Amino acid sequence: MPVMRSFASDNNAGAHPDILRAVAAANEGHAIAYGDDPWTRRAEAKFREHFGEGIAVFFVYGGTGANVVALRAAARSHHAVLCSEVSHINNDECGAPEAVGRFKLLAAPTADGKLTPELLRPFLHALGDQHHNQPRAVSITQATEMGTVYAPDEVRALADFAHGHGLVLHMDGARLANAAASLKLPLRAVTRDCGVDLLSFGGCKNGCLFGEAIVVFDPALAGDLKFIRKQGMQLPSKVRFIAAQYEALLTDDLWLRNAIHANRMAKLLESKVKDIPGVTITQKVEANGIFVRIPAAAIPVLQERYFFYIWDEEAAEVRWMCSFDTTEDDVSTFAEAVREVVGGIVGEKCETG
Repeated sequence: MPVMRSFASDNNAGAHPDILRAVAAANEGHAIAYGDDPWTRRAEAKFREHFGEGIAVFFVYGGTGANVVALRAAARSHHAVLCSEVSHINNDECGAPEAVGRFKLLAAPTADGKLTPELLRPFLHALGDQHHNQPRAVSITQATEMGTVYAPDEVRALADFAHGHGLVLHMDGARLANAAASLKLPLRAVTRDCGVDLLSFGGCKNGCLFGEAIVVFDPALAGDLKFIRKQGMQLPSKVRFIAAQYEALLTDDLWLRNAIHANRMAKLLESKVKDIPGVTITQKVEANGIFVRIPAAAIPVLQERYFFYIWDEEAAEVRWMCSFDTTEDDVSTFAEAVREVVGGIVGEKCETG
């Protein structure tokens, strides 16, 4: 079966060659398990280079585990986590935050995936009321599930709001690299310096093979996290194979080069499809994703050639994602397919209408 180039998810891309070489190098000889190894120490040092001293780093298997374990460090079963309706923790983790984390999610509707203090304020009316789950954390996604990016002042406003009401701020940074590249800022400038307390730092969407990292900026939240990680079944025995990837990712700006390229491919795709009749771009293209509405009849025809996801069935809105290994040729051939299929359907409607 031929392998189609995919615009469905940056998870569908392979691993960057530098990452694979790092994993192969970590395979030489034996090392003490569960993170007591040189690769983990070096990776932690790389995180300190980017985020500053006084942090704690915990490697886990994947993004859902990172989010659940991180939030469990703050929230108990009588607590609530405030998030966007389109957030990954609310929509794409099969109820794991509530089933495993045991806290309640309270989700706010957002037009572009971005929370604001004004959207969160109504959830605080029950603070102190023993009949209601008590808000304990705010969770935001950077870049958002809609491909938009929080500016540093927007994150700071949410952090100030959260801290002012005794809440912590968690960031789902599955695509943090793409957001930082879009903002042209260092990783610390869009996280710790903005008041983020807990970070789920993603690499799998940016060239890694597997594994994610939890970065804790508030020391008060780090104490029990190694136990929460183990109890949550997120402690890999051979941590060095995850750590080696992040040492490579955070060396010589590999994370940034990968993200810049993916973002650039998304902007290139936007430029090639935005003027096609029948194509409506629904969100700002600020990272590596494009959200568009196209005629519903065009979707299955295009999916026969390229794999991508439908974001909103009712609105015929789809999501096209670019990756670190997306090429300009990939973008051009896909855009031509969109022009052919969508243009053909729109032309038929014009002729018959």
